[in-house]
Amino acid sequence: MLVLLRGFCLGLAGSVAVFIGASGVKAQAVGLTEKMAEARIALDGREIVIARNQDETATIAGDFSKTSRACPPFCLQPIAPVSGVDTYGELELIGFLQDKVAAGTGVLIDARLPEWFAKGSIPAAINLPFATLASDNPYRNDILIALGAKPLGGESFDFSDALDMLVFCNGIWSDQAMRALRALRGAGYPMEKLHYYRGGMQDWQILGLTVVAPKSAAAP
Repeated sequence: MLVLLRGFCLGLAGSVAVFIGASGVKAQAVGLTEKMAEARIALDGREIVIARNQDETATIAGDFSKTSRACPPFCLQPIAPVSGVDTYGELELIGFLQDKVAAGTGVLIDARLPEWFAKGSIPAAINLPFATLASDNPYRNDILIALGAKPLGGESFDFSDALDMLVFCNGIWSDQAMRALRALRGAGYPMEKLHYYRGGMQDWQILGLTVVAPKSAAAP
Protein backbone atom coordinates (compact mmCIF):
# COMPACT_ATOMS: atom_id res chain seq x y z
CA MET A 1 0.00 0.00 0.00
CA LEU A 2 2.82 2.42 0.88
CA VAL A 3 4.62 1.54 -2.36
CA LEU A 4 1.43 2.38 -4.27
CA LEU A 5 1.07 5.66 -2.41
CA ARG A 6 4.70 6.60 -3.03
CA GLY A 7 4.22 5.87 -6.72
CA PHE A 8 1.06 7.95 -6.85
CA CYS A 9 2.78 10.87 -5.13
CA LEU A 10 5.64 10.55 -7.62
CA GLY A 11 3.18 11.29 -10.39
CA LEU A 12 1.77 14.28 -8.52
CA ALA A 13 4.96 15.90 -7.32
CA GLY A 14 7.50 14.78 -9.90
CA SER A 15 9.87 13.40 -7.28
CA VAL A 16 10.15 10.42 -5.02
CA ALA A 17 11.42 10.56 -1.48
CA VAL A 18 14.61 8.52 -1.16
CA PHE A 19 15.98 9.47 2.22
CA ILE A 20 19.46 9.37 3.64
CA GLY A 21 19.63 9.62 7.44
CA ALA A 22 22.35 11.27 9.49
CA SER A 23 25.38 9.12 10.18
CA GLY A 24 25.56 7.42 13.57
CA VAL A 25 27.56 9.19 16.25
CA LYS A 26 28.80 7.23 19.26
CA ALA A 27 28.95 10.17 21.66
CA GLN A 28 26.49 13.00 21.16
CA ALA A 29 26.37 16.18 23.21
CA VAL A 30 22.97 17.08 21.74
CA GLY A 31 20.50 14.21 22.08
CA LEU A 32 16.81 13.88 21.44
CA THR A 33 16.09 13.30 25.12
CA GLU A 34 18.22 12.65 28.18
CA LYS A 35 18.08 8.92 27.48
CA MET A 36 17.81 8.86 23.67
CA ALA A 37 20.66 10.16 21.52
CA GLU A 38 19.01 9.45 18.17
CA ALA A 39 16.21 7.44 16.60
CA ARG A 40 16.79 4.73 14.00
CA ILE A 41 13.85 3.40 11.98
CA ALA A 42 13.90 0.56 9.43
CA LEU A 43 11.79 1.51 6.42
CA ASP A 44 11.49 -0.05 2.99
CA GLY A 45 14.69 -2.03 3.38
CA ARG A 46 16.82 0.86 4.60
CA GLU A 47 17.46 2.65 7.85
CA ILE A 48 16.65 6.28 8.50
CA VAL A 49 18.21 8.14 11.37
CA ILE A 50 16.79 11.17 13.16
CA ALA A 51 19.28 13.11 15.24
CA ARG A 52 20.05 16.68 16.20
CA ASN A 53 22.78 18.91 14.86
CA GLN A 54 25.82 18.43 17.10
CA ASP A 55 27.13 21.96 16.44
CA GLU A 56 26.03 23.88 19.52
CA THR A 57 26.78 27.18 17.77
CA ALA A 58 24.46 26.42 14.82
CA THR A 59 21.64 28.83 14.03
CA ILE A 60 18.62 28.57 11.76
CA ALA A 61 18.87 30.32 8.39
CA GLY A 62 16.84 31.04 5.29
CA ASP A 63 13.06 31.17 5.12
CA PHE A 64 12.58 29.68 8.58
CA SER A 65 14.66 32.36 10.30
CA LYS A 66 11.90 34.93 9.72
CA THR A 67 9.81 36.00 12.71
CA SER A 68 7.14 37.89 10.77
CA ARG A 69 5.09 37.25 7.68
CA ALA A 70 2.03 39.05 6.36
CA CYS A 71 -1.21 37.76 7.90
CA PRO A 72 -3.29 36.90 6.00
CA PRO A 73 -2.30 34.48 4.66
CA PHE A 74 0.48 33.57 7.12
CA CYS A 75 -1.52 33.54 10.34
CA LEU A 76 -1.04 31.58 13.57
CA GLN A 77 -2.78 28.21 13.58
CA PRO A 78 -4.71 26.70 16.51
CA ILE A 79 -3.44 23.73 18.49
CA ALA A 80 -6.39 21.62 17.30
CA PRO A 81 -6.97 22.20 13.56
CA VAL A 82 -9.96 19.88 13.35
CA SER A 83 -12.07 18.52 16.20
CA GLY A 84 -11.02 14.95 16.96
CA VAL A 85 -7.54 15.23 15.42
CA ASP A 86 -4.61 14.77 17.83
CA THR A 87 -1.80 17.32 17.79
CA TYR A 88 1.74 15.90 17.98
CA GLY A 89 5.13 17.21 19.02
CA GLU A 90 8.51 16.03 17.80
CA LEU A 91 8.82 13.00 20.08
CA GLU A 92 5.31 11.85 19.19
CA LEU A 93 6.22 12.21 15.49
CA ILE A 94 9.30 10.03 15.99
CA GLY A 95 7.15 7.50 17.85
CA PHE A 96 4.68 7.53 14.95
CA LEU A 97 7.51 6.68 12.54
CA GLN A 98 8.67 3.86 14.79
CA ASP A 99 5.24 2.41 15.57
CA LYS A 100 3.12 3.13 12.51
CA VAL A 101 5.21 4.01 9.45
CA ALA A 102 7.78 1.25 10.03
CA ALA A 103 4.93 -1.25 10.44
CA GLY A 104 3.26 -0.12 7.20
CA THR A 105 0.10 1.05 8.96
CA GLY A 106 0.83 4.77 8.89
CA VAL A 107 2.22 7.47 6.64
CA LEU A 108 3.89 10.82 7.35
CA ILE A 109 2.48 13.45 4.99
CA ASP A 110 4.21 16.67 3.98
CA ALA A 111 1.26 18.76 2.78
CA ARG A 112 3.38 21.55 1.28
CA LEU A 113 3.79 22.39 -2.38
CA PRO A 114 6.42 20.32 -4.25
CA GLU A 115 8.87 23.21 -4.55
CA TRP A 116 9.00 23.50 -0.74
CA PHE A 117 9.26 19.73 -0.29
CA ALA A 118 12.20 19.71 -2.71
CA LYS A 119 14.16 22.02 -0.37
CA GLY A 120 14.08 19.41 2.38
CA SER A 121 11.64 17.53 4.57
CA ILE A 122 11.39 15.23 7.57
CA PRO A 123 12.86 11.75 6.96
CA ALA A 124 10.27 9.25 5.61
CA ALA A 125 7.77 11.96 4.67
CA ILE A 126 5.74 11.63 1.48
CA ASN A 127 4.72 14.79 -0.37
CA LEU A 128 0.96 15.03 -0.78
CA PRO A 129 0.20 18.72 -1.45
CA PHE A 130 -2.90 20.00 0.34
CA ALA A 131 -4.52 21.09 -2.93
CA THR A 132 -4.58 17.51 -4.24
CA LEU A 133 -7.01 16.58 -1.44
CA ALA A 134 -9.56 19.24 -2.40
CA SER A 135 -13.00 17.97 -3.37
CA ASP A 136 -12.66 19.42 -6.88
CA ASN A 137 -9.53 17.40 -7.66
CA PRO A 138 -10.62 14.64 -10.09
CA TYR A 139 -7.85 12.38 -8.75
CA ARG A 140 -8.80 12.66 -5.08
CA ASN A 141 -10.59 9.31 -5.05
CA ASP A 142 -7.45 7.68 -6.42
CA ILE A 143 -5.46 9.24 -3.60
CA LEU A 144 -7.92 7.94 -1.00
CA ILE A 145 -7.67 4.45 -2.51
CA ALA A 146 -3.85 4.68 -2.38
CA LEU A 147 -4.23 5.52 1.31
CA GLY A 148 -6.15 2.29 1.86
CA ALA A 149 -9.77 3.39 1.48
CA LYS A 150 -12.10 0.96 -0.28
CA PRO A 151 -14.56 2.51 -2.74
CA LEU A 152 -18.22 1.71 -2.08
CA GLY A 153 -19.59 3.56 -5.08
CA GLY A 154 -19.87 7.25 -5.86
CA GLU A 155 -18.09 9.31 -3.20
CA SER A 156 -18.50 6.70 -0.44
CA PHE A 157 -15.57 4.77 1.03
CA ASP A 158 -14.82 2.18 3.66
CA PHE A 159 -11.89 3.57 5.69
CA SER A 160 -11.54 0.66 8.10
CA ASP A 161 -8.19 -0.39 6.54
CA ALA A 162 -7.01 3.11 5.67
CA LEU A 163 -3.59 4.26 6.85
CA ASP A 164 -3.08 6.43 9.90
CA MET A 165 -1.83 9.82 8.71
CA LEU A 166 0.36 12.40 10.43
CA VAL A 167 0.23 15.67 8.48
CA PHE A 168 2.52 18.71 8.66
CA CYS A 169 3.53 21.76 6.64
CA ASN A 170 5.84 24.74 7.21
CA GLY A 171 4.85 25.51 10.77
CA ILE A 172 2.44 27.29 13.08
CA TRP A 173 2.05 30.18 10.62
CA SER A 174 1.05 27.93 7.71
CA ASP A 175 -2.46 26.60 7.07
CA GLN A 176 -1.55 23.96 4.47
CA ALA A 177 -1.68 21.00 6.87
CA MET A 178 -4.95 22.30 8.31
CA ARG A 179 -6.46 22.57 4.84
CA ALA A 180 -5.35 19.02 4.07
CA LEU A 181 -6.88 17.70 7.30
CA ARG A 182 -10.15 19.52 6.70
CA ALA A 183 -10.30 18.14 3.17
CA LEU A 184 -9.73 14.62 4.50
CA ARG A 185 -12.49 15.13 7.05
CA GLY A 186 -14.78 16.25 4.24
CA ALA A 187 -13.96 13.07 2.34
CA GLY A 188 -15.04 10.99 5.33
CA TYR A 189 -11.58 10.02 6.63
CA PRO A 190 -11.92 8.90 10.27
CA MET A 191 -10.70 11.54 12.71
CA GLU A 192 -9.00 8.94 14.90
CA LYS A 193 -6.74 8.08 11.95
CA LEU A 194 -5.61 11.68 11.45
CA HIS A 195 -2.87 13.49 13.37
CA TYR A 196 -1.27 16.95 13.13
CA TYR A 197 2.33 18.03 13.68
CA ARG A 198 1.78 21.74 14.34
CA GLY A 199 5.43 22.73 14.63
CA GLY A 200 6.13 21.75 11.04
CA MET A 201 9.41 22.38 9.29
CA GLN A 202 10.21 25.56 11.20
CA ASP A 203 10.13 23.95 14.65
CA TRP A 204 11.83 20.83 13.28
CA GLN A 205 14.74 22.94 12.04
CA ILE A 206 14.86 25.15 15.14
CA LEU A 207 15.58 21.96 17.10
CA GLY A 208 18.35 20.99 14.68
CA LEU A 209 16.63 17.75 13.67
CA THR A 210 17.56 15.76 10.57
CA VAL A 211 16.29 17.22 7.30
CA VAL A 212 16.62 15.33 4.02
CA ALA A 213 16.02 16.33 0.40
CA PRO A 214 14.13 14.07 -2.03
CA LYS A 215 16.07 12.77 -4.98
CA SER A 216 14.73 13.05 -8.50
CA ALA A 217 13.23 9.84 -9.82
CA ALA A 218 15.67 10.12 -12.70
CA ALA A 219 18.68 10.28 -10.41
CA PRO A 220 20.88 7.16 -10.16
